[in-house]
Amino acid sequence: MDRDIQILLGAVLGILVIASVTGALLSGRARSDSARQTIANLNARIRSWWVMSFVFGAVLVLGPLFTTLLFACLSFLVMREFVTLTRTERADHEVLFWAFFVILPLHYLWVGAGWHGMATIFIPVYAFAFIPFRRVLTGETRGFLMSTARIQWALLICVYAVSHMPMLLALPLKNYEGQNAKLLFFFVLTAQLSDVLQYVWGKTCGRRPVAPRVSPHKTWEGTLGGIGSTVLVSTCLWWATPFNPWQAALMALLICLAGFFGGLVLSAIKRDLGAKDWGGSIAGHGGYMDRMDSLCFAAPLFFHLTGFYFGTGMDPAPPEWILRVLGR
Repeated sequence: MDRDIQILLGAVLGILVIASVTGALLSGRARSDSARQTIANLNARIRSWWVMSFVFGAVLVLGPLFTTLLFACLSFLVMREFVTLTRTERADHEVLFWAFFVILPLHYLWVGAGWHGMATIFIPVYAFAFIPFRRVLTGETRGFLMSTARIQWALLICVYAVSHMPMLLALPLKNYEGQNAKLLFFFVLTAQLSDVLQYVWGKTCGRRPVAPRVSPHKTWEGTLGGIGSTVLVSTCLWWATPFNPWQAALMALLICLAGFFGGLVLSAIKRDLGAKDWGGSIAGHGGYMDRMDSLCFAAPLFFHLTGFYFGTGMDPAPPEWILRVLGR
């Protein structure tokens, strides 16, 4: 763990301490029932952030293998939430077995091996074709299109998109060798800080909803204030990235915008399914997908734009150990 990572983790620790103290002070001053309920939800969120920050910081320090395993577990959990809320048929169960216990582990094997050539096409090409092939063998035609589309979407959002975060650790970048953990930290911090600051700005001065039928709590004041504040903070962290200050600002803006629209898309899916939250696994936040929604759409965009403009070229060939297994 180099000095820069220590500084970044120390900054997060300081923010959490300040947030915890502020939450405790607000709890003592709340008078109305609605105020107490809001402060209780805020403190539950802060306690959850302590746990999530500790886990993320720990695996980041332990290295790429543990980081990849963490995101593989998160993909499994968010896909389980996604599938649980959707209406699956009996004929889907065999296909879902392949999705959870074959396609997901194989995909993260390519990610962990650093085989970006396979990791970027395995789900959108091979798994995309395999799902309807396997489903048609069940002989059940009722709901065939809806069934295959739901499983394909689950794999694309919950596995393929999420896996672009650990893929950042093996992305070859100019004059940035061995520092990719800081790039992953920059991405996750920017996306999550945008969510937090949009929540704070929305609670304090939010008036006009952006999309009231999709996500009534997202307001123009909260969105603009949260994104603007996050871009300012993330720009100050340019020294930990391969970007200069104005490039860091543009990348932070990209992450925030993609995260905002990604959250709206997944909120629309929740509304379509008649659910308020994806689950109740994280106190104050909802389910795992409620915490990951802003990351899912932003991660692939950030990964590929960073690789295109700042990378040295991704090797599409498999690593040596895979070639040895294949006898080549």
